[in-house]
Amino acid sequence: MVASSSSAASSRWPKKHQVFVGFRGEDTRNNFTSHLHAALCRNKVETYIDNRLEKGGELWPLLDVAIEDSTLFLVIFSENFASSTWCLEELAKILECTKDQGHVMPVFSMVEPCTCQEADWEL
Repeated sequence: MVASSSSAASSRWPKKHQVFVGFRGEDTRNNFTSHLHAALCRNKVETYIDNRLEKGGELWPLLDVAIEDSTLFLVIFSENFASSTWCLEELAKILECTKDQGHVMPVFSMVEPCTCQEADWEL
């Protein structure tokens, strides 16, 4: 992926997208995420979802701008989300963009969220 630089999109208001949906495609694209996206559209929420993009370095600039041009981020954590460097890069960009403004809302799909205290760690 290409390292991003600040762009005009990051300072534009109002933002183009009310919601950016980040997810692991093979885990949730054709079930939870598609239903969520449909519900957002029915309620006239301007949503960015990369449902037609294939992974690749040349696509990162498009996602980079879409992230910078969004206000709320729904990150769908699924079983294989953390094993995808693509998803983790996207999440890092989202967190970078929300330092000054914007909000991230985690959504857990088919996984049980837990805290470090609850986890069964072997040292």
